[in-house]
Amino acid sequence: MQIIDGLTRWGRRLRPSHRFMDLRDRTVFITGGSRGLGLELARTFASRGARVAICGRDADEVARAERDLAAHSAATLGLVADVRSTAEIARALTATVERFGPIDVLVNNAGIIQVAPLDALTRADYEDAMATHFWGPLDAIEAVLPSMRARGAGRIVNVASIGGRISVPHLLPYSASKFALVGLSEGLRAELVREAIYVTTVVPGLMRTGSPENATFKGKNRQEYTWFSISDSLPLISVDVTEAARTIVTAVEHGDAEVTISAPAVLGSLAHGVLPSAVVEALGLVARFLPRSGGIGHDARRGAESHSAVAPSFLTAATQRRAVTQNEVPQA
Repeated sequence: MQIIDGLTRWGRRLRPSHRFMDLRDRTVFITGGSRGLGLELARTFASRGARVAICGRDADEVARAERDLAAHSAATLGLVADVRSTAEIARALTATVERFGPIDVLVNNAGIIQVAPLDALTRADYEDAMATHFWGPLDAIEAVLPSMRARGAGRIVNVASIGGRISVPHLLPYSASKFALVGLSEGLRAELVREAIYVTTVVPGLMRTGSPENATFKGKNRQEYTWFSISDSLPLISVDVTEAARTIVTAVEHGDAEVTISAPAVLGSLAHGVLPSAVVEALGLVARFLPRSGGIGHDARRGAESHSAVAPSFLTAATQRRAVTQNEVPQA
Protein backbone atom coordinates (compact mmCIF):
# COMPACT_ATOMS: atom_id res chain seq x y z
CA MET A 1 0.00 0.00 0.00
CA GLN A 2 2.95 2.40 0.50
CA ILE A 3 3.71 2.33 -3.26
CA ILE A 4 0.04 3.03 -4.06
CA ASP A 5 -0.15 5.88 -1.53
CA GLY A 6 3.05 7.36 -2.95
CA LEU A 7 1.67 7.35 -6.49
CA THR A 8 -1.55 8.93 -5.26
CA ARG A 9 0.30 11.78 -3.53
CA TRP A 10 2.45 12.31 -6.64
CA GLY A 11 -0.66 12.50 -8.80
CA ARG A 12 -2.25 15.08 -6.51
CA ARG A 13 0.73 17.40 -6.95
CA LEU A 14 -0.05 17.54 -10.68
CA ARG A 15 -3.62 18.73 -10.14
CA PRO A 16 -4.77 22.34 -9.93
CA SER A 17 -4.51 23.67 -6.38
CA HIS A 18 -8.05 25.08 -6.52
CA ARG A 19 -9.40 21.54 -6.27
CA PHE A 20 -8.42 21.32 -2.61
CA MET A 21 -11.32 21.84 -0.21
CA ASP A 22 -10.64 23.02 3.33
CA LEU A 23 -13.27 21.17 5.37
CA ARG A 24 -13.40 23.70 8.18
CA ASP A 25 -16.95 25.06 8.52
CA ARG A 26 -18.13 22.98 5.56
CA THR A 27 -21.45 21.14 5.76
CA VAL A 28 -21.22 17.37 5.28
CA PHE A 29 -24.22 15.05 5.01
CA ILE A 30 -23.61 11.30 5.42
CA THR A 31 -26.21 8.62 4.76
CA GLY A 32 -25.83 5.54 6.90
CA GLY A 33 -23.76 7.64 9.28
CA SER A 34 -25.05 6.11 12.50
CA ARG A 35 -22.73 3.09 12.50
CA GLY A 36 -19.83 1.33 10.81
CA LEU A 37 -17.82 3.20 8.19
CA GLY A 38 -20.39 6.00 8.09
CA LEU A 39 -19.91 6.80 11.76
CA GLU A 40 -16.12 6.74 11.39
CA LEU A 41 -16.38 9.09 8.40
CA ALA A 42 -18.53 11.43 10.48
CA ARG A 43 -15.92 11.43 13.26
CA THR A 44 -13.14 12.14 10.76
CA PHE A 45 -14.97 14.97 8.99
CA ALA A 46 -15.83 16.49 12.39
CA SER A 47 -12.19 16.26 13.50
CA ARG A 48 -11.25 18.35 10.45
CA GLY A 49 -13.66 21.10 11.40
CA ALA A 50 -16.73 20.23 9.35
CA ARG A 51 -20.34 20.54 10.40
CA VAL A 52 -21.67 17.00 10.14
CA ALA A 53 -25.19 15.66 9.68
CA ILE A 54 -25.87 11.93 9.62
CA CYS A 55 -28.95 9.88 8.91
CA GLY A 56 -29.90 6.31 9.71
CA ARG A 57 -33.02 4.17 9.93
CA ASP A 58 -32.95 3.30 13.64
CA ALA A 59 -33.80 6.14 16.05
CA ASP A 60 -31.93 4.65 19.03
CA GLU A 61 -28.86 4.00 16.88
CA VAL A 62 -28.91 7.55 15.52
CA ALA A 63 -29.23 8.96 19.05
CA ARG A 64 -26.19 6.96 20.23
CA ALA A 65 -24.19 8.11 17.21
CA GLU A 66 -25.16 11.74 17.76
CA ARG A 67 -23.93 11.55 21.37
CA ASP A 68 -20.69 10.00 20.14
CA LEU A 69 -20.16 12.76 17.59
CA ALA A 70 -20.84 15.47 20.14
CA ALA A 71 -17.47 14.54 21.67
CA HIS A 72 -15.77 15.36 18.36
CA SER A 73 -17.67 18.51 17.38
CA ALA A 74 -20.47 20.72 18.64
CA ALA A 75 -21.79 21.08 15.09
CA THR A 76 -23.43 17.69 14.57
CA LEU A 77 -26.95 16.62 13.70
CA GLY A 78 -28.54 13.16 13.78
CA LEU A 79 -31.61 12.47 11.65
CA VAL A 80 -33.82 9.44 11.24
CA ALA A 81 -34.30 8.71 7.53
CA ASP A 82 -34.37 5.72 5.21
CA VAL A 83 -32.54 6.33 1.93
CA ARG A 84 -35.01 4.03 0.20
CA SER A 85 -37.66 6.73 0.72
CA THR A 86 -37.35 9.77 -1.54
CA ALA A 87 -39.49 11.83 0.84
CA GLU A 88 -37.50 10.89 3.96
CA ILE A 89 -34.12 11.66 2.44
CA ALA A 90 -35.46 14.98 1.12
CA ARG A 91 -36.69 15.93 4.60
CA ALA A 92 -33.33 15.03 6.14
CA LEU A 93 -31.43 17.13 3.59
CA THR A 94 -33.78 20.06 4.14
CA ALA A 95 -33.33 19.84 7.90
CA THR A 96 -29.56 19.85 7.44
CA VAL A 97 -29.63 22.96 5.25
CA GLU A 98 -31.88 24.73 7.75
CA ARG A 99 -29.43 23.97 10.57
CA PHE A 100 -26.04 24.31 8.89
CA GLY A 101 -26.53 25.91 5.49
CA PRO A 102 -25.94 24.51 1.97
CA ILE A 103 -24.46 21.04 1.74
CA ASP A 104 -20.85 21.12 0.56
CA VAL A 105 -20.16 17.38 0.76
CA LEU A 106 -22.70 14.59 0.20
CA VAL A 107 -21.53 11.12 1.22
CA ASN A 108 -23.69 8.26 -0.05
CA ASN A 109 -22.61 5.58 2.38
CA ALA A 110 -25.79 3.76 3.47
CA GLY A 111 -25.62 0.08 2.66
CA ILE A 112 -27.05 -3.34 3.31
CA ILE A 113 -25.37 -6.72 2.96
CA GLN A 114 -27.30 -9.87 2.08
CA VAL A 115 -25.24 -13.07 2.20
CA ALA A 116 -26.78 -16.17 0.63
CA PRO A 117 -26.48 -18.65 -2.24
CA LEU A 118 -28.44 -17.93 -5.40
CA ASP A 119 -31.25 -20.35 -4.57
CA ALA A 120 -32.01 -18.62 -1.27
CA LEU A 121 -32.36 -15.15 -2.82
CA THR A 122 -35.61 -13.54 -3.97
CA ARG A 123 -36.42 -10.65 -6.29
CA ALA A 124 -37.12 -8.56 -3.18
CA ASP A 125 -33.47 -8.95 -2.14
CA TYR A 126 -32.29 -7.41 -5.41
CA GLU A 127 -34.90 -4.64 -5.24
CA ASP A 128 -33.90 -3.77 -1.68
CA ALA A 129 -30.23 -3.63 -2.61
CA MET A 130 -30.91 -1.43 -5.65
CA ALA A 131 -33.13 0.90 -3.62
CA THR A 132 -30.38 1.31 -1.02
CA HIS A 133 -27.27 1.42 -3.19
CA PHE A 134 -28.53 3.04 -6.40
CA TRP A 135 -31.90 4.80 -6.20
CA GLY A 136 -31.22 6.21 -2.73
CA PRO A 137 -27.90 7.80 -3.76
CA LEU A 138 -29.45 9.10 -6.97
CA ASP A 139 -32.29 10.76 -5.00
CA ALA A 140 -29.80 12.44 -2.66
CA ILE A 141 -27.59 13.58 -5.55
CA GLU A 142 -30.51 15.09 -7.44
CA ALA A 143 -31.57 16.93 -4.28
CA VAL A 144 -28.18 18.60 -3.64
CA LEU A 145 -27.06 19.24 -7.22
CA PRO A 146 -29.04 22.45 -7.90
CA SER A 147 -27.42 24.22 -4.94
CA MET A 148 -23.95 22.92 -5.79
CA ARG A 149 -24.35 24.07 -9.38
CA ALA A 150 -25.56 27.49 -8.30
CA ARG A 151 -22.47 27.89 -6.08
CA GLY A 152 -20.11 26.31 -8.64
CA ALA A 153 -18.64 23.96 -6.05
CA GLY A 154 -19.33 20.71 -4.23
CA ARG A 155 -18.24 17.19 -3.44
CA ILE A 156 -20.22 13.98 -3.95
CA VAL A 157 -18.84 10.76 -2.48
CA ASN A 158 -20.28 7.39 -3.46
CA VAL A 159 -19.13 4.51 -1.27
CA ALA A 160 -19.21 1.50 -3.57
CA SER A 161 -17.18 -1.69 -3.03
CA ILE A 162 -14.73 -4.06 -4.63
CA GLY A 163 -17.96 -6.01 -5.06
CA GLY A 164 -18.90 -3.30 -7.56
CA ARG A 165 -15.85 -4.20 -9.64
CA ILE A 166 -15.77 -7.96 -9.16
CA SER A 167 -19.00 -9.85 -8.52
CA VAL A 168 -18.59 -11.95 -5.39
CA PRO A 169 -20.34 -15.33 -4.93
CA HIS A 170 -23.11 -15.35 -2.32
CA LEU A 171 -23.31 -11.56 -2.51
CA LEU A 172 -25.18 -11.16 -5.79
CA PRO A 173 -27.71 -8.41 -4.83
CA TYR A 174 -24.93 -6.46 -3.14
CA SER A 175 -22.55 -6.79 -6.09
CA ALA A 176 -25.15 -6.03 -8.76
CA SER A 177 -26.29 -2.86 -6.99
CA LYS A 178 -22.74 -1.70 -6.27
CA PHE A 179 -21.87 -2.20 -9.96
CA ALA A 180 -24.77 0.16 -10.72
CA LEU A 181 -23.47 2.71 -8.22
CA VAL A 182 -19.96 2.61 -9.72
CA GLY A 183 -21.39 3.26 -13.18
CA LEU A 184 -23.47 6.16 -11.92
CA SER A 185 -20.58 7.62 -9.96
CA GLU A 186 -18.03 7.49 -12.77
CA GLY A 187 -20.47 8.99 -15.27
CA LEU A 188 -21.35 11.79 -12.88
CA ARG A 189 -17.68 12.57 -12.39
CA ALA A 190 -17.19 12.98 -16.13
CA GLU A 191 -20.20 15.28 -16.51
CA LEU A 192 -19.84 17.43 -13.40
CA VAL A 193 -16.09 18.04 -13.22
CA ARG A 194 -16.34 21.03 -15.58
CA GLU A 195 -18.68 22.65 -13.03
CA ALA A 196 -16.14 22.21 -10.20
CA ILE A 197 -18.29 19.52 -8.60
CA TYR A 198 -15.97 16.61 -7.89
CA VAL A 199 -17.42 13.12 -7.58
CA THR A 200 -15.32 10.53 -5.76
CA THR A 201 -15.97 6.81 -6.20
CA VAL A 202 -14.85 4.82 -3.16
CA VAL A 203 -14.01 1.16 -3.75
CA PRO A 204 -13.24 -0.50 -0.41
CA GLY A 205 -12.21 -4.08 0.02
CA LEU A 206 -12.94 -5.90 3.25
CA MET A 207 -13.08 -3.55 6.23
CA ARG A 208 -13.17 -4.23 9.94
CA THR A 209 -16.31 -2.27 10.84
CA GLY A 210 -18.33 -4.82 12.80
CA SER A 211 -20.91 -4.94 9.99
CA PRO A 212 -21.42 -8.75 9.99
CA GLU A 213 -23.60 -8.34 13.09
CA ASN A 214 -26.16 -6.39 11.07
CA ALA A 215 -25.78 -8.15 7.72
CA THR A 216 -28.54 -10.59 6.79
CA PHE A 217 -27.93 -14.26 6.10
CA LYS A 218 -30.08 -16.85 4.33
CA GLY A 219 -29.79 -20.54 3.55
CA LYS A 220 -27.35 -22.10 5.99
CA ASN A 221 -27.13 -18.83 7.84
CA ARG A 222 -24.70 -19.90 10.57
CA GLN A 223 -22.20 -21.23 8.03
CA GLU A 224 -22.62 -18.11 5.88
CA TYR A 225 -22.03 -15.90 8.90
CA THR A 226 -18.93 -17.87 9.82
CA TRP A 227 -17.06 -17.46 6.53
CA PHE A 228 -18.18 -13.85 6.13
CA SER A 229 -17.24 -12.69 9.63
CA ILE A 230 -13.88 -14.50 9.64
CA SER A 231 -12.96 -13.02 6.24
CA ASP A 232 -13.94 -9.59 7.51
CA SER A 233 -11.57 -9.94 10.48
CA LEU A 234 -8.31 -11.13 8.96
CA PRO A 235 -5.70 -8.34 9.11
CA LEU A 236 -3.88 -9.47 5.96
CA ILE A 237 -6.92 -9.07 3.74
CA SER A 238 -9.02 -6.46 5.57
CA VAL A 239 -8.33 -2.87 6.56
CA ASP A 240 -9.27 -1.12 9.78
CA VAL A 241 -12.18 1.29 9.49
CA THR A 242 -10.25 4.22 10.98
CA GLU A 243 -7.55 3.96 8.31
CA ALA A 244 -10.21 3.65 5.61
CA ALA A 245 -12.08 6.74 6.80
CA ARG A 246 -8.94 8.88 6.86
CA THR A 247 -8.06 7.79 3.33
CA ILE A 248 -11.56 8.61 2.08
CA VAL A 249 -11.74 12.05 3.71
CA THR A 250 -8.32 12.98 2.33
CA ALA A 251 -9.49 11.93 -1.13
CA VAL A 252 -12.53 14.17 -0.71
CA GLU A 253 -10.36 17.14 0.26
CA HIS A 254 -8.29 16.68 -2.91
CA GLY A 255 -11.23 15.98 -5.22
CA ASP A 256 -9.89 12.57 -6.26
CA ALA A 257 -11.87 10.67 -8.86
CA GLU A 258 -11.49 7.31 -7.16
CA VAL A 259 -9.96 5.71 -4.11
CA THR A 260 -9.53 1.95 -3.77
CA ILE A 261 -8.91 0.80 -0.23
CA SER A 262 -6.80 -2.23 0.78
CA ALA A 263 -4.04 -3.95 -1.17
CA PRO A 264 -6.22 -7.00 -2.04
CA ALA A 265 -8.86 -4.67 -3.52
CA VAL A 266 -6.25 -2.86 -5.62
CA LEU A 267 -4.73 -6.11 -6.84
CA GLY A 268 -8.15 -7.64 -7.49
CA SER A 269 -9.23 -4.64 -9.58
CA LEU A 270 -6.02 -4.77 -11.59
CA ALA A 271 -6.30 -8.51 -12.16
CA HIS A 272 -9.92 -8.23 -13.24
CA GLY A 273 -9.06 -5.41 -15.63
CA VAL A 274 -6.30 -7.42 -17.30
CA LEU A 275 -7.64 -10.99 -17.06
CA PRO A 276 -11.37 -10.82 -16.24
CA SER A 277 -12.10 -14.39 -17.35
CA ALA A 278 -9.35 -15.79 -15.13
CA VAL A 279 -10.69 -13.89 -12.11
CA VAL A 280 -14.24 -15.13 -12.71
CA GLU A 281 -13.00 -18.70 -13.06
CA ALA A 282 -11.04 -18.34 -9.82
CA LEU A 283 -14.15 -17.11 -8.04
CA GLY A 284 -15.98 -20.15 -9.38
CA LEU A 285 -13.47 -22.30 -7.50
CA VAL A 286 -14.00 -20.24 -4.34
CA ALA A 287 -17.76 -20.70 -4.62
CA ARG A 288 -17.32 -24.48 -4.44
CA PHE A 289 -16.18 -24.09 -0.83
CA LEU A 290 -19.07 -21.86 0.25
CA PRO A 291 -22.20 -23.30 1.91
CA ARG A 292 -24.76 -24.93 -0.34
CA SER A 293 -28.50 -24.24 -0.28
CA GLY A 294 -30.65 -25.47 2.59
CA GLY A 295 -30.92 -24.33 6.17
CA ILE A 296 -33.54 -21.62 6.63
CA GLY A 297 -33.96 -21.17 2.86
CA HIS A 298 -35.48 -17.80 1.90
CA ASP A 299 -35.88 -16.72 5.52
CA ALA A 300 -33.37 -14.14 6.73
CA ARG A 301 -31.49 -13.80 9.99
CA ARG A 302 -29.23 -11.00 11.16
CA GLY A 303 -25.62 -11.81 11.89
CA ALA A 304 -26.29 -11.37 15.59
CA GLU A 305 -28.80 -14.23 15.26
CA SER A 306 -26.44 -16.45 13.25
CA HIS A 307 -23.50 -17.05 15.57
CA SER A 308 -21.78 -20.42 15.33
CA ALA A 309 -19.25 -22.46 17.29
CA VAL A 310 -16.30 -20.63 15.68
CA ALA A 311 -17.81 -17.22 15.10
CA PRO A 312 -17.58 -15.25 17.30
CA SER A 313 -14.18 -16.55 18.43
CA PHE A 314 -10.57 -15.40 18.45
CA LEU A 315 -10.79 -15.54 14.65
CA THR A 316 -13.36 -12.75 14.63
CA ALA A 317 -12.08 -10.75 17.61
CA ALA A 318 -11.17 -7.70 15.52
CA THR A 319 -14.65 -7.52 14.04
CA GLN A 320 -16.33 -7.99 17.41
CA ARG A 321 -14.33 -5.13 18.91
CA ARG A 322 -15.27 -2.88 16.03
CA ALA A 323 -18.93 -3.83 16.38
CA VAL A 324 -18.82 -2.06 19.74
CA THR A 325 -16.78 1.00 18.75
CA GLN A 326 -18.75 1.50 15.52
CA ASN A 327 -22.20 1.35 17.12
CA GLU A 328 -23.11 -1.91 15.34
CA VAL A 329 -24.37 -3.33 18.64
CA PRO A 330 -25.92 -1.49 21.61
CA GLN A 331 -23.48 -0.92 24.45
CA ALA A 332 -24.51 -2.16 27.88
